[in-house]
Amino acid sequence: MKTVVWHELSESEKEQVLTRPALTSKLDIHGIVTDIVTRIKAEKDKALLEFTAKLDHVEDGRLKLTEQDIADACSRVPEALKEALQHAYRNISAFHKAQIPGSVKVTTEPGVTCEMHYHAIDNIGLYVPGGSAPLVSTVLMLGVPAQIAGCRKVILCSPPKIADEIVYAATLCGIKDIFNIGGAQAIAAMAYGTETVPKVDKVFGPGNAFVTEAKRQVSTDYKGASIDMPAGPSEVMVMADNTSDPEFVASDLLSQAEHGPDSQVMLITESRELADAVNKEVDRQVAELPRRKIAESSLSHSRVIIAGTPDEACAIACRYAPEHLIMQMRDARAYLPKIRNCGSIFIGYYTPESAGDYASGTNHTLPTYGYAKTYSSLGLTDFMRHYTVQELSKDGVEALKDTIVQMTNAEGLMAHQRAILTRARKIEQGN
Repeated sequence: MKTVVWHELSESEKEQVLTRPALTSKLDIHGIVTDIVTRIKAEKDKALLEFTAKLDHVEDGRLKLTEQDIADACSRVPEALKEALQHAYRNISAFHKAQIPGSVKVTTEPGVTCEMHYHAIDNIGLYVPGGSAPLVSTVLMLGVPAQIAGCRKVILCSPPKIADEIVYAATLCGIKDIFNIGGAQAIAAMAYGTETVPKVDKVFGPGNAFVTEAKRQVSTDYKGASIDMPAGPSEVMVMADNTSDPEFVASDLLSQAEHGPDSQVMLITESRELADAVNKEVDRQVAELPRRKIAESSLSHSRVIIAGTPDEACAIACRYAPEHLIMQMRDARAYLPKIRNCGSIFIGYYTPESAGDYASGTNHTLPTYGYAKTYSSLGLTDFMRHYTVQELSKDGVEALKDTIVQMTNAEGLMAHQRAILTRARKIEQGN
């Protein structure tokens, strides 16, 4: 990892250091996804079966798992893994149950009552990547809050052939409708519906560039579906000092570098000695990884930043707005109020990012690529919608009448004004 000294950089150089790797591809991802989405909207199952055969090399025509398929898959999951998934399920459930919102009822003035209530989004679609890393943890991160929120219909899509552990995790979350569908075609099928796949109101879940583009396209079409958040490649930033363990820091950096070649990992420290020690430890550990080539590609566009003070390190972190921020440093919690832009924060020497990815209880679905400046980590209310209620008595009409008249005059909206004045007149007449 290349090391730079922050105060020696020009403003443009600082911007460059914090720039994520470009999402480049020789493929026309937008055009390919547009064709997939358009055809599934028009041809439904016919196109879905064709893309599944072409892209996933599965031609048996079975898009949905049967009850027997699900039972067989669950029976093949080792008991030790089942117990681990149950443990993670309990922790994730506990944290998300604590997020259940309460209704709000306020009398803003005599005769005027305002309320806010919540209910679950009816129809939810979950996408879980398969391929080289079937993300069983993602099933829990999406399925648990959907279950607690009380969504009426929850479906799950994952590329053929779905890993047994993904199926088992889905059953823990009460999901019965599981589909052998991957990629952009799965997103389009859930967003618009086909003869086999029911249409949903909102789509959740990570994916590759094609999945991400499909989510973007369906979310901008009023006939499509909303999505959880925009997302890019995974990333982590570690803040460390001369009290940090280089082995811990290196393992945290590599835990994200192994996600993909376009992932990015960053280290901020005041200590050049630590920076050198971490780089040596990264070289040692990366050589032992099964996904070494992927991690090395990620490390090629990752950085070590030498900051002058902990406060400067916090400012750099806020500017970068990482998906994950690990504060492995002395008095880490004391600096927490200075961190405003981040998906999820890991405090202390013994809190690896993998704890949040799997089993601590927090959600690992997080904004990436700088979106943490305006987007939040996934939570229970992302599976719900809130709405307001208001009620005026006769006293309330009298209390608001003059204010509404003045404001409607200013806007020139006389029908709005009439709606309050007709009521005021009837009240004056004793009705």
